[in-house]
Amino acid sequence: MGSTGHLLVAGAPELLARARSRLQELESRWSRFRADSELCRLNASPGRWVRLSPPTAALVRQAVRAWETTGGLFDPTVLPALESAGYARSFEELPHDGLTGPAPAPTPGCPGIEIRGDQVRLPPGVRLDLGGIGKGYAADLVAQELMAAGAEGACVNLGGDVRAVGSAPGAESWVVAVEDEGRPGTDLAWLALGEGAVATSTRLRRRWQRQGREVHHLIDPGSGEPATGDVDSVTVVAGEAHWAEVLAKAALIAGLPAGTALLQSHGVAGLLVTEDGTAHRAGPWERFVTWTPNNCGGTSPASAG
Repeated sequence: MGSTGHLLVAGAPELLARARSRLQELESRWSRFRADSELCRLNASPGRWVRLSPPTAALVRQAVRAWETTGGLFDPTVLPALESAGYARSFEELPHDGLTGPAPAPTPGCPGIEIRGDQVRLPPGVRLDLGGIGKGYAADLVAQELMAAGAEGACVNLGGDVRAVGSAPGAESWVVAVEDEGRPGTDLAWLALGEGAVATSTRLRRRWQRQGREVHHLIDPGSGEPATGDVDSVTVVAGEAHWAEVLAKAALIAGLPAGTALLQSHGVAGLLVTEDGTAHRAGPWERFVTWTPNNCGGTSPASAG
């Protein structure tokens, strides 16, 4: 899914190979850059019922639910808009000045998507991108499967979508570092999790040039263009990685006041960082914080993960 993964397993290291294989399988099903993936097959079949594997059907169902729950701020139907912005191939293969497609337009949203068991039917003109929510959902699945297979604990980090379960080795909790996206290599905070998830959405990464203008991959559904606004990044702590990912992206697109209200209405903790570098807390953020630059007088050591 276009990201780097990091697996930590406590008590059963032989499960690492199984987890890696499972992630490769999910990648093969959900990547929009693999012509033989289930997602590409679904996107190529408008107006027809397509039978999907249970994990893929469940992911599409969760994506539609996320669209409904966030009032359309999270929208899996942004694929044509991403391609229009120039993100038509995997990020490492993008040319210096991204390819452009048709003029941007508001995304169609999910009202016409039909789901019946493991079958999905997309209306004409609707194609899905499951990259963001897919990373979080894969982290959730693999972490749960590792515990069911006998691990004492596991921490699965897929492109910054982190799910932690069970016991951390040699510690009371898992520690997750939140990087300062405006100053790569330094951290804004360290968070302690017994069990739960952390995800960050930012418009400061995955950037490229389009017709001489720098753009990014977070699409505003209302315009079909890369989101503009006062928030550069949002980090969310929630029970599940895919839900943290959804809310982080929705809050960034909503902007500071509405994004803060969104996170608080869902009872999650969050940190919204605006363009000037100011960090704004939402919900019970301080409950999870074990370290910040302000409480030690310096920058962080190496990232905790």
